[in-house]
Amino acid sequence: MTATIRDLRPGDPGDAESVVRLRRAALPFLITTPARVAFEAASAHPAARHRLLIAEDGAGRAVGTAEVGLAYDSPEPGLSYVNAYVDPARRGLGAGTALLRAAEEHLAAEGATHAYSWVLDEPGHRAFAERHGYRASRSAHFLRLDLTAHPPPPYPAVLPAGVELRTARDFAADPRPLHEADAEATSDEPGDVPVELDDYEDWLRTVWHDPSFDKELTTVVLVDGAVAAFSAARTDGSGRYGSAMTGTRRAHRGRGLATLAKTDSLHRARAAGCTEAFTGNDAGNGPMLAINRRFGYEICATETRYAKRLETTP
Repeated sequence: MTATIRDLRPGDPGDAESVVRLRRAALPFLITTPARVAFEAASAHPAARHRLLIAEDGAGRAVGTAEVGLAYDSPEPGLSYVNAYVDPARRGLGAGTALLRAAEEHLAAEGATHAYSWVLDEPGHRAFAERHGYRASRSAHFLRLDLTAHPPPPYPAVLPAGVELRTARDFAADPRPLHEADAEATSDEPGDVPVELDDYEDWLRTVWHDPSFDKELTTVVLVDGAVAAFSAARTDGSGRYGSAMTGTRRAHRGRGLATLAKTDSLHRARAAGCTEAFTGNDAGNGPMLAINRRFGYEICATETRYAKRLETTP
């Protein structure tokens, strides 16, 4: 099969639906919707040189997709990402190779020196990445919790002195305290690509206004009136809930506040009718893996981050 590669057409609902179909087929643990795909394309920072690619077969059917861009929010220059998804029924026919070639050419032309890609930790996926010059780095786990069979643990009998539970919706007038907490927690996340969320307007555009970001199910823990911890939630409107980020500010770590935030968020999710909860953790993030095991989450898949040095285009 000769695949044709093109960009997602902004404003075309059929393209967004195709991307969702392909992502869900390749990685059913992702929380994604057509609205979020359209938002992803429209809200990307100009410095990201972001593209959503679609691979079509000879009949014009979308058989693969890739998200491509520069890691503009990293303090290390030259880093980039390419994550490709191919319909499992159409693998081995060249769509993945065509997507990867188009992505790498774009990134090299934009000055990227290294490309990172998440690859399912399965023999066929690993072999594909290695054939194309990528080398394995760190791993991360997808975890799943059946909320119908495993209700969240009970709340503490009494909240610690000075501790309050709020939702992100309570910060609608001024989300800046949540941005500050997210930036601090994200900077301490283990990973190959360091991230600095130091642009508040960009955070508002790409995180706060994300249509899958569920402000009612996102829990914020206050200590003496200040944000101390949070558990951010995404939902897709079909009973699926995803933990976008759970974190605690450095001054409040070691007090169980992340567990409290996640407990409250999961209770809210179950009350709202969510039946499945998904989350992801770096394989080296022992504290969060331990918290999630106590909630009843089980590993359902593992990804490995692969990296490749690119030859920049003159």
